[in-house]
This record gives sequence, C-alpha cells and structure tokens, in this order.
Amino acid sequence: MNKRDDMIAGAARAFEAEGFRGIGVDGVLAFSGASTRTLYKQFGSRDGLVLAVLEKRHRDFMARLDRRIGNGGPLGELFDTLEQWLTEHGARGCMLLRAHGEYASANGEIVALVRRQKEEFEREIARRVETVLGFADAALATQVWLLFEGATAIASVSDLSVVGSAKHAAGVLMLAAQGRSS
Repeated sequence: MNKRDDMIAGAARAFEAEGFRGIGVDGVLAFSGASTRTLYKQFGSRDGLVLAVLEKRHRDFMARLDRRIGNGGPLGELFDTLEQWLTEHGARGCMLLRAHGEYASANGEIVALVRRQKEEFEREIARRVETVLGFADAALATQVWLLFEGATAIASVSDLSVVGSAKHAAGVLMLAAQGRSS
C-alpha cells in the first residue's frame, strides 16, 4: 500500500471508532502514522480525507456486489453481500449515512457525495429488480432499498440475523410483484 492508501485505511478505522467530527486530526492520523503535513499534501484538508474515505468505502462495496456470485439471485446477492460485509467490517450502521448526518450543515460537498453514492446504489437495486422481473418497478426497487438500509442500521443494535429477515422480505415482495405481472 502507498501512503495515501494507508491514510485512507487508517482514517476509515478512526472514523468507524470515533465518528467523523468527534475525532481530531491527530486521532485520524494515528492509525496510519502520517503527519498533518502529509494529510494536507495528499488531501488538501481533513474534509478531503473524509471524501476519499467515503469514496473508497462506496467503491469497495459496489465492487463487492459486482464480484458476488451465488445462488441467491440478483436480489438475494444484495443481502448476502451485506451480511458478508458486516461480518468483515462490523455492524455499525452505514458509514455514508453517518457522515451525511454529521456533516449535514457543515460540508455540502460531503453531503452531495453521499447523496450521489446512495442514488447510484438505488439505481443498482432498480437494475437488479428489473433483471428479475423483466421490467422496471420503481416502487419495488425503493422497498428493497429500504429493507437493505434498514437491515444495515438495525444490525448495529441487534444481530446479523436481521439481514436474512430483510432478504426474505425482499423475496416475498418480489414474488408478489411477479404474481401481479402474470
């Protein structure tokens, strides 16, 4: 890994543990051992590092979805990937939504990035719904998205079994939609 990647990985661990705005620059850099000077050289600002962390987190998850091959089908794989991700990274809720909440009135660029990322993910779910049904169903895609985001949030205060429950509920919704189209 290079210094930039080390800093992103270290900052991600710091933000997971302490939140985005509740930790100082020294705490953010402690995981990577980088200096403040290197932070500004690599990212321009602390918020630039936050943007890089969020971008990497989102890209990593989307790449994981692309690699996922199983027998859960396009929608089941969403939830299987989520369960695997939470097992590896911990169930602390969605890092992107936490950043959005912490920066809602403090940094419009971070808020806009999270919105774009969530819109991209929503489109991915809609694409998967369309793949299964053979036609677009925006309402169903939104319902599946809500189940996914809800499972992500609730897993942080419960356990990972909620992901399986959300997967089952998505399957029931899908069957109902397929029944309506017949």
